Amino acid sequence: MYLTPEVKQNIFAEHGNSATDTGSAESQVALFTHRIKHLTEHLKKNKKDLATKRSLINLVGKRRRMLEYLKRQDIERYRNIVKKLGLRK
Repeated sequence: MYLTPEVKQNIFAEHGNSATDTGSAESQVALFTHRIKHLTEHLKKNKKDLATKRSLINLVGKRRRMLEYLKRQDIERYRNIVKKLGLRK
């Protein structure tokens, strides 16, 4: 499995306040980004997997909404997470 508890813990420790900080917007965006990258690689090999394509579209929408929320609440936190994850060019 690509998303083991250890991988999740590392993501939360790196982007959240602690390894157990699973609820902050930054940690959730980082987790969504990790999953999006994995699904994108899967879809490059399996072009006709429509269920995965739908899941990817839903995840991108969730991440976008979370980033919009973060931008409204605290623009500095938004800028930091976007720069750290390399989402905008």
